[in-house]
Amino acid sequence: MNFKILTLFPEVFPGPFNQSIMGKALKKKLYTIKTFDIREFSTSKSKTVDDKPYGGGGGMVIKPDVLQKAFNFVKKDLGKKFLPIFLTPSGKKLDNEVIKRINEFNNIIIICGKYEGIDARFVEHNNIEEISIGDYVLSGGEIASFILIDACVRLIPEVLGNKNSLNSESFQNHLIEHPHFTKPQDWLGKKVPDVLLNGDHKKISDWRLKESIEKTKKVRPDLYKIYKKKIKGDK
Repeated sequence: MNFKILTLFPEVFPGPFNQSIMGKALKKKLYTIKTFDIREFSTSKSKTVDDKPYGGGGGMVIKPDVLQKAFNFVKKDLGKKFLPIFLTPSGKKLDNEVIKRINEFNNIIIICGKYEGIDARFVEHNNIEEISIGDYVLSGGEIASFILIDACVRLIPEVLGNKNSLNSESFQNHLIEHPHFTKPQDWLGKKVPDVLLNGDHKKISDWRLKESIEKTKKVRPDLYKIYKKKIKGDK
């Protein structure tokens, strides 16, 4: 899986992807990250990439002509099978289903916005998919791209080394993951549930499902409704 990133701050990458599991996967080339400095595609002497928004208002907007040159350069060797993404608070909310769909592509182009964003004509002209990591605003798309890439890379075979860990994670089947426990068995008077100590895998599995359902119902009622509809549909 290859991530091509259009950014004003290429030095930010690979950042946290040099560490831990993601770092090992990067060294093994299970995925790649390549940055492209948007300023390098500006034709002005000062390498200007933005201008004031039409209609007034605060902030600056990244120019469509500069972005188009950068985008054309990045996509020229990718053929037709690639997915362009602009990370923006006004986009479709990122969830597990969106991540799975993104992972169907080998090549992902990520456009990192800054200031007040990018010219809307560029997004429309290139059919860029707009994705939001949540209902809040960040100072730029670089931090959001870390989240997107991490979520995608974890689904690549061999990255985690244990396929079962993916099957039981939060948001699989629209449920939040069950609680986890480790040693010591008794900590500050709080004991590990007995069911996890008896070695009965069927009872353990049933307990974990029950806990997942209850937790989802309590903290994510929106997901719980989806889960209930799915269960009724399967029946």
